[in-house]
Amino acid sequence: MTGVMIMTSMSQIQLPEAKSWGGALLVSDLGVLQAQGADAATFLHGQLSQDTKGQAATEGRLAAYCSAKGRMLASMVTLRPEPETFWLLTDRQVLPGLLKRLQMFVLRAKAVLSDASATLNVVGLVGEVAQGWLGEAAGSEPWQARAHAGGQVLRLPDVQGVARWVWVGPASEAATVTGALPALPEAAWRWLDVMSGVPRIEATTVDQFVPQMVNFELIGGVNFKKGCYPGQEVVARSQYRGTTKRRAFVVHAAQALQPGQEVFSAADPAQPAGLVINTAPMPTASPSAGLPVDGGPSSALIELKLAAVGSALFAGSADGVALTLGSLPYDLPSAESAD
Repeated sequence: MTGVMIMTSMSQIQLPEAKSWGGALLVSDLGVLQAQGADAATFLHGQLSQDTKGQAATEGRLAAYCSAKGRMLASMVTLRPEPETFWLLTDRQVLPGLLKRLQMFVLRAKAVLSDASATLNVVGLVGEVAQGWLGEAAGSEPWQARAHAGGQVLRLPDVQGVARWVWVGPASEAATVTGALPALPEAAWRWLDVMSGVPRIEATTVDQFVPQMVNFELIGGVNFKKGCYPGQEVVARSQYRGTTKRRAFVVHAAQALQPGQEVFSAADPAQPAGLVINTAPMPTASPSAGLPVDGGPSSALIELKLAAVGSALFAGSADGVALTLGSLPYDLPSAESAD
């Protein structure tokens, strides 16, 4: 196997070569919040950072649900399989709180919100073998959605040259989808997800980040023309007044990391410089060889002060797990400064 060798203060870590990976798995940590009704699009439009009124059935969109202070309470991908139906794919542990909060504001709107995770499953698809099975439904660009196998297929951004999709549809059909392709280990899916640089708000990071702090506006998660939603003034102010001082970065470590862990910089060890957003164990050279050893090398997406970039980084404490900056699959604005 070929791969990219990186160095940490503890050891050498070889990043896996993912181009040969392929298969499908049931993504158990994603749930589906369903919104149905004549006012579903309008209601969500007034609650999320994304334009849902103009969303077509052929596209998925990233969105955030924020507090009045502009902090992300949830992140999600929205699909619109029918004109009056939306599926919001979000972290399964975050979903109950998101549903409860949204239901508080439905009032007289003709929209019914429900947790549809028991009846709608999410299946992850990876690689050339999945692309062959999908055929024309595979699409050619990120965030394209197509009907397929009784559900909706959404193309995700490629990671290290590997194509990825999610299929969302009736739980009764999910076994047919997974059974049509080789089994993909969860570690491989999770690692590709982290390496995509697309953050997912988990239970330990609720109410921690303004969207710009985790690059959410850079990847299409914020529509600045759509009008008001909770936290909109704060998010807009962060965009148009001053330079963003915190961003998301990919890091690698010789040990396991945990979402919500504080990140420290050697340049200023007395206070945290950031927070771990999402983590994944580093898969073995070949996913078919099995899952990585518990506690072994891992990768993560972290939120970090720009002023800390270039200094030694550690997770958990100022003398904790050493971190090495990796590469995002997209560029950060060149005008931003760590000053």
